[in-house]
Parts: sequence; C-alpha cells; structure tokens
Amino acid sequence: MNTIGMKSLLVKEVRRFMRVPGQTVLSPLISTSLYFLVFGYSLSGRVHEVEGVPYLQFIVPGLVFMGLANNAFLNSSSSLFITKIQGTVVDLLVAPLGPLELMAGFIGGAMVRGLLVGGLTWAVATLFTGFRLEHAPAALLFLLLSSYTFSVLGILAAVWAEKFEQINFFPTFVMLPLTFLGGIFYSVRQLPSPWNHVSLFNPMVYMVEGLRYGMLGQSGFSPLLGASILVAVALVATGVAWAALRSGYKLKA
Repeated sequence: MNTIGMKSLLVKEVRRFMRVPGQTVLSPLISTSLYFLVFGYSLSGRVHEVEGVPYLQFIVPGLVFMGLANNAFLNSSSSLFITKIQGTVVDLLVAPLGPLELMAGFIGGAMVRGLLVGGLTWAVATLFTGFRLEHAPAALLFLLLSSYTFSVLGILAAVWAEKFEQINFFPTFVMLPLTFLGGIFYSVRQLPSPWNHVSLFNPMVYMVEGLRYGMLGQSGFSPLLGASILVAVALVATGVAWAALRSGYKLKA
C-alpha cells in the first residue's frame, strides 16, 4: 500500500474543490436550503405533522441525504472524468498507485465534500427546527455509507462516460428522480395504491428512512434494511470500480 501516494491524491482532491468553495460547497448548500424554505414553509401550513413528527423536522434527513449524495457523486465523477478528457489520467496510471490507492484518493475527497455539504445543510436546518439526534451511531453509519456509496458510483460514471452529456446522465435522469420520489418531502406509506407499492422498489426510500431513523428516531422501514441495501450497492460498485481501474477500462488511450 502506497500510503504516501494515496494521501497525496486525497489532499489534492480536497484542495481541488476547496479552491472554489462558492461553487462546490456554498452553491449546493444554498440550493438545498431553498428546498427547505420553499417546501418546508409552503407545505408546513397544510401538513403539520407526518407520522407524529413536525413537517419541518421530517424533511431535514432527506435534504441532508440529497446534498450529501449529490456532492459525493459529483466530486468523484467530475474529478476523474476531467483527468480523462485532459489526458492526465495516464500520469495516475503509470504512477506507483494501485487501483485501491486510486480509489481511496478519489473516494476520500468525494466523501469529504459530501459530508461537508450534508453537515452544513443539517446545521442550517437546525436554525429553523432545532437540533435533534435520536440515534447517533445509526445517523453516522448512514452518513458514511451514503457518502462512500455515491462516491464509488461517481467513479463508475466517470469511467463509463466519454462526453460531458454522459457524465450528467446519472445525476439528472437517475439520482434526481429517485431522490425526489424517495420520501424526502412525504411518507411513502401514506401514498395511495399502487404508488405506495411502486415506491418500495426505489432504493433511495430505504436510505432516506434509515437516516431519518438516526436523526429523528422515526422510520417507516427497518433501518437494517436500508443499511443492507447501502452495503450491497457499495460492495458491488467497489468491485466493479476496482476491476475497471485495474484493467484501465476506457482510461488507457
């Protein structure tokens, strides 16, 4: 294990997004905060509680998850994809860095950005709802698992993509619809049939509900189910990403 090279890549990834904090941290924080203000205050007058939880508090875990997942994915996918477009990925492949060291560097930097945005979103939300953390270990577990999983998925997207349009395909046409339909602003169990059953096939539902259990102590589904789904996706994505980086799939000229 080349720890020096791995740490150098990790530091480089963190410095890369911290050079433009207004774009990488402040912009998504403002966007997520606007979701909180618009949806929270526009609907809280009509929907006072959801499953015994005040509506403003109910949507906080989902917004934290959305900010965390989107930024973890975007950081790893954009960073690796840019190195492909610029041709500098060859420098990484010929360096004394194996696929594990490369993954640790890119994933570590993406996790830092995702957790930073998610944490700041949570901090802003507490100004309106107050701080609430019922199960700290569960909340920490879901935050770490979610940031790791979407960081790895970002690597897979960057390896697969050959154009900028393709790198935006996954967050625009997959993550965004699944996230908004994942129970951030409502409880899927209160949906009319058949949509309440259709929603059960959305993995985002269980991820959001797992984080909601950790933060609010309320969940429509078992947090173990959400953790199991996250772990399964993480393991499969990690294996595929490792194989792609090891073989140089779509990376070598």
